[in-house]
Amino acid sequence: MNQGLSKPKRKFDEDKAFPHIMLAPTIVVMLIMTVYPIAFTIYYSFTDYNLLKAVKKGYNFIAFDNFTKLFQNAVFRTAIFNTIKFTIFAVLAETIIGLLIAVFVNSLPKGQKVMRTLLLLPYLLPTVTVALAWRMLLSSNYGPINQWLVDMGFKDMANYNWFYHIGTAFWTVWLIDVWQNVPFVFLLLYASLQGVPTQQYEAAHLDGANMFQRFWYVTLPNIRSSIFLCLLLRTIDTFRLFDKVNILTQGGPVNTTTTITQYLYAFGIKTLNFGFGSAGALVMTILVLLLSIPYIRTAIGSK
Repeated sequence: MNQGLSKPKRKFDEDKAFPHIMLAPTIVVMLIMTVYPIAFTIYYSFTDYNLLKAVKKGYNFIAFDNFTKLFQNAVFRTAIFNTIKFTIFAVLAETIIGLLIAVFVNSLPKGQKVMRTLLLLPYLLPTVTVALAWRMLLSSNYGPINQWLVDMGFKDMANYNWFYHIGTAFWTVWLIDVWQNVPFVFLLLYASLQGVPTQQYEAAHLDGANMFQRFWYVTLPNIRSSIFLCLLLRTIDTFRLFDKVNILTQGGPVNTTTTITQYLYAFGIKTLNFGFGSAGALVMTILVLLLSIPYIRTAIGSK
């Protein structure tokens, strides 16, 4: 009787287990490459870990001393301000310009493929290549842009250094970053525009809506989620700005272009003071999350 009432043993379902088995190596690698570094970054941020000193003397737990030193440092506070300022202005400019270009290319009756290819070229170039190319173009000694300005009558621009003048260094780096990353926004929004139903445009046209009204009441509502995705992705990427600053200005002049990543490189990585650098990395991560929350909430709410 008891044997008859016993529950049958569950058989191993190979079909259900196969996807999990195939994903297991990838999950393990991702855990090793993400969770492990994050955990140790958090741990080291509360220590005085220095790679050279730790070999002989080890390291000590110092609680929040690294974070206190960070926020007491005027250069770090300037780096936070510069990073947030750069991110806001760059992301807004890239999104607006990319949207306008996407709408324009999408409205072309012919030549869209050619325009897409040409517009994507700046984004396909490596960041280092872009920075070096612009450094040559804006060189104070042999740059063609300065020479062109001189030929136009601006004699003071003969030996003008765009990257080491307080009034132009920040905005020059900003302009180069916008030039390179507008194509990313353009591509994403252009793809979204392909999915806007033509019937909505036809209905709006029949109702007497002009071009601006069709853009405001038809185009924007249909691609709203893509716009917020662009804002989120560009915010995260721009906040990590390092390559252009390190090549073009090294954070100068007078820290006007110093970003958080540039500061951490100079005072954390180069000095091998990984405890201090880990604390700065945590602060940067928290700031990115705080800037990203409004985009995420708006994107979720728009669905």
